[in-house]
Amino acid sequence: MLSRGLLADAAARLARAGVASPDHDAAELLAHVLGTTRPGLALVRDVRPAQAASYDALVARRAAREPLQHLTGTAAFRYLELAVGPGVFVPRPETELLAGWAVEQARHLAAAGRDPVVVDLCTGSGAIALSVATEVPGAGVHAVELGDSAVEWAAVNLSGSGVDLRHGDMADAFPDLDGQVDVVVANPPYIPLDAYESVAVEARDHDPELSLFSGADGLVAIRVVEQVAARLLRSSGVVGAEHADVQGESAPGLFVATGRWSDVRDHRDLAGRARFTTARLAR
Repeated sequence: MLSRGLLADAAARLARAGVASPDHDAAELLAHVLGTTRPGLALVRDVRPAQAASYDALVARRAAREPLQHLTGTAAFRYLELAVGPGVFVPRPETELLAGWAVEQARHLAAAGRDPVVVDLCTGSGAIALSVATEVPGAGVHAVELGDSAVEWAAVNLSGSGVDLRHGDMADAFPDLDGQVDVVVANPPYIPLDAYESVAVEARDHDPELSLFSGADGLVAIRVVEQVAARLLRSSGVVGAEHADVQGESAPGLFVATGRWSDVRDHRDLAGRARFTTARLAR
C-alpha cells in the first residue's frame, strides 16, 4: 500500500473529526508506526499490511481526540524529546518562550561568574526544568510537582539531569531555599472554572484537571506563584509565569498590586497573544 494514499485518507478522517492539524498529525503517526521521521516518509513507497493496520488503529484514536503525544509517547520541547502520556500535562509550543526566558536569565548570571539557582514550580513533565539544566551547565535547578502521576513522568524525564525534583505543593515547597533563588519560573494552571466547555477536547479530556483549572478567575495558582517567588528569591531575583491570553492585564496587575515587584512586564507569543508575565523582586 502506498504511504501517500494512507496519509491522504488519514488526514481526511482527522479533518472530519475536527483535529486542528490533520496533515501534520497523520504524518507524525505514520512516521511513528514506520520508525522514521516526517521527512523520512518521502522515501517510503510501500507500507506492510500489519503496519497499515497499526496506523489505522492510531488514526482512529486520534480522530477520537486522544492527544497525538499520548499516541507517540513523546512531546518535542525546545531541544528536548520528553516522555509523556496519561496523567501529565502535555507541554505546548508557546511555553517554549517562557522556558527560553528562564534560560536567558540563568545564562546571564552564569556569564557573570555565578552558578544560578533556578526553581520550576508546577513542573509537570519537567520540560522547563530540563531545558534550563541542559542549556545552562552549572545551573542548580529545582522542580516541584503536586500531581502523583505527573511527578512520575517528570522523574523519567529528569533522570540523570541533576535536577532536584520534589513531590508536593508549590505553596510550601523549598523552605530550604528561601531567599537563595535567582530565577523562579512557572507554567501553573490558569483556566477559569466556567471556561470548561471552551477548552480543547484533547486538553479537557486527557490533561489532568490539576494542570488546567484555577478558580473562578483562573488566577488562584498565579497568586500562589507570586507569594512563593517572593519567599524564594534573593534580592533582585526574577520570576516568570505563564497565563492565558486574556490575562495579559490581570496577571501582571496581580504582581503590581502587591508592591513587592519592579520591572513588571507582560510578553507576547509568536502569534501576538499575551502569554507570560515577568517581574523582579524589589528589595
